[in-house]
This record gives sequence, structure tokens and C-alpha cells, in this order.
Amino acid sequence: MKTKNIKLAVAAFTILFASAFTVIQSVNWKLKEDAYTVSFKGPKVDGVIKGLKTSIVFDEANPEKSKITATMDANTVNTGNGMKNKHAKAEDALNAAQFPEIKFESTSVSGKVGNYTAVGKLTIKGVTKEINLPFTFENKGAEAVFKGKFSIVTKDYNITKKGTPDVLEIDLNVPVTK
Repeated sequence: MKTKNIKLAVAAFTILFASAFTVIQSVNWKLKEDAYTVSFKGPKVDGVIKGLKTSIVFDEANPEKSKITATMDANTVNTGNGMKNKHAKAEDALNAAQFPEIKFESTSVSGKVGNYTAVGKLTIKGVTKEINLPFTFENKGAEAVFKGKFSIVTKDYNITKKGTPDVLEIDLNVPVTK
């Protein structure tokens, strides 16, 4: 009976010892407020959007445990041209007065160290569509950078303003800290 107890104790100790080296926790990453860029580009228009707020729980070794939520203020659209800014916020464009928040919320995250994809719900102008957001994660210890790029079809989000590109490319550069 003692031999069986010793074997069980050794097995339990081995599992506990091994798991101590494999436990990887998700990290709550905090946005570096003044260091990020969210830019958009299409034929005849480009610019940036500010007002980014994030909740990022990310585990680079176990991305399936991750959750990413981000919002931006549609009223901060800046093309560098006052008239284009006004048009971008208009009712037939972003309708920023009625829908001031642009939101992304991941439903799953997958990938391998360095390159990932967040599948999630993007809401613009009250319309929610599922998107794939490929991104890289550059871990620098206490700091890191998320970089991603994806495209949207503007009409999918009821953006019908004349002169609006059919497709906008969105480029993300989001530095974070632990």
C-alpha cells in the first residue's frame, strides 16, 4: 500500500511541477494613449480616427484565451481637409451625430506566436458585420505593439455618401504596456 501511495504522490508532484512551467497567463494590455494610429485609405481619401479605447486581454502562446474590444469616436475622423471631415461625419456617411461609436469586439482569436487573426464583430453606423482582422504582435517585455490591416466595403455599413470609396483599407498600429 505504501508503494502505491508513494507512486501517487510522485505522479501528483510531477504533474504539479511540470504545470508550474507551462502556466501562461493572459496579460491585460493597456493602450499607450498618445502613441497609437488608426488610419484609413481609399481612392481620393485618407485620414485618421482618434478616440481609441481598448480592453485587450491577450495571451500570445494561447491566443484562444484572448479577448479584444476596441471603440473609436466617429466624430474624430480627420482627413486633413475640413470639408471632407464634414462629409465623413454626415448622415449618409458615418452619421457621427447619431452613431458616434465605432466598435470591434473579438469572438475568437487564433494564430501562432507573432501572427494572429481576431474574428469579431465590427459595428459602424449601427450595422454589425463579422470581420477577420489579421494582426501581428511584437512583444518587447513590458511593452508591445499590435499591428493590423483589414478592409471594409463601405456600402455594407450603409455608408452611401457620393464620392465615398467602395473599399477602405484600415491600418492599425497600437502600442501597449502591461
